[in-house]
Amino acid sequence: MVDAKILISGASVAGPALAFWLTRYGFEVTVVERAPSLRPGGQAVDLRGTAKEVARRMGLDERIRAACTDTKGETLVDRKGRTKATLRADDFGGDGLIAEIEILRGDLTEVLYEATKEKTEYVFGDRITALDERADGVDVTFASGARRTFDLVIGADGLHSGVRALAFGDESAYVRHLGAYLAFFTVPNRLGLRDWAIGFTDVGRSAGIRGVRDGEVAMGYFGFASEKVDYDYRDVEAQKALVRGFAAGMEWEAPWLLNQLDDAPDFYFDSCAQVIMDSWSRGRIGLLGDAAFCPSPLSGQGTSLAFVGAYVLAGELAADLGTGLKRYEAIMRDFVEKTQAMGRANAKTVFAKSRTALRTQYLAMRAMRFKPIAALASRKMQDVVSGIDLPTYPHSED
Repeated sequence: MVDAKILISGASVAGPALAFWLTRYGFEVTVVERAPSLRPGGQAVDLRGTAKEVARRMGLDERIRAACTDTKGETLVDRKGRTKATLRADDFGGDGLIAEIEILRGDLTEVLYEATKEKTEYVFGDRITALDERADGVDVTFASGARRTFDLVIGADGLHSGVRALAFGDESAYVRHLGAYLAFFTVPNRLGLRDWAIGFTDVGRSAGIRGVRDGEVAMGYFGFASEKVDYDYRDVEAQKALVRGFAAGMEWEAPWLLNQLDDAPDFYFDSCAQVIMDSWSRGRIGLLGDAAFCPSPLSGQGTSLAFVGAYVLAGELAADLGTGLKRYEAIMRDFVEKTQAMGRANAKTVFAKSRTALRTQYLAMRAMRFKPIAALASRKMQDVVSGIDLPTYPHSED
C-alpha cells in the first residue's frame, strides 16, 4: 500500500483510468473536473493493440465491449449519395483501419467512473487555478476558493490542459495544428442506421452519420481541412458558426446535419492537433493523455495512449514515487512518438485537395476490399498500436 495523495485534473478517459490503477495500489486519489457532471456522447474512440490488454488487466474488457458501438463498416458516398466505396470491419482483422473495440467517449467514461467512484473522490464543477510546489508537496488552489495539499498533481485534462498551462506555460509552445478540424454531435437517426456508418467526402471536407446506441440515435460529424483558426474553445456558439462557414455549400445530408446543430446536446469541436513536449513532468507535477502527448484524432490512438499511459504511470509511481514520473516517460516515449508520426502522416492524406485526388481516394478505399492490401494495412497499423512492451506490475491483475 502507498501512503500518498494524488490529485488528477480531468474526468474524461485518462484521469479515471489513472485513478483506477492508483487506487488499486493504495493511493488516495481525488479527481477534479470543471464540468458539472460526466460529459455524455462525444466521438467514437478506439482501443487497439496494447490498450486492449490493459483493459483486460483492469477486468473491464467485458463491460467496455458491452457498450461498444458495434459498427460493422462504412459506406463512402459522393455529393449525390452515390456509393463510391464500402469498408467492412471484418476486412481488417480487428486492429486495422476499423477497430475491433470502438466506443463513444462518454460511454467509456461512464464505465471508468462506475469502476472507480467507490474508492476515488470526484469533485465536479471545479478546476485548479494555482499550483505552488514545495519540497514535500503541492499546494493547490481551486476556482471554488478551496485549498488543499497533495503529494503529486497529474494533468489529464486534454488538449487545452489547464494544469499544463500553469506548470509549463501557454499551450502555443506545445500544441501543433495539423491542418484540420472535426465536429461531432448527436442527431436523430433519420437514415435508420444501426451498425453502419455513411461518410460523404468532398474536396477539403467531409461529413458523415453513424447509428449509435442500437440505432436509437445517430452521431453526425464534419471534418474540414483548414489552416489554424483563432477561436475560443469554450464558446460553443462561435464553434457552431465556424462549422456552418466551413460546410457552406456542401451537399448530400450536410444541410440537414447543419440544421441539427442548435439542438445537439453534446456538440464537440476542436482542431486536429498534437502536443509535443520535451518532458511530461516538472517536479511533483505530471501530465497524461492528450495533455502530455495528444497524437490527434487522425491517429485513432489517443484513447489507447491514455489507457496504456495510465497503467504505466500508476505502476511506476507505486514502485517509486520519487522517480515514477521520469520512468513512465522513459517507457512511453518511443510508443508515443511512433503514434504521433502516424497521425502526422494521416493528416497529409485524410482530405483530398482536388477532384482528381478525390477520385484517387475512392480507388484507394475500394482497393482495401482486397485481402492482401487490407492485410498489409492492418500489419502497418498493428506495428504501431502494439509498439510497446507492456510492463508487469505487482497489482497488474488483482
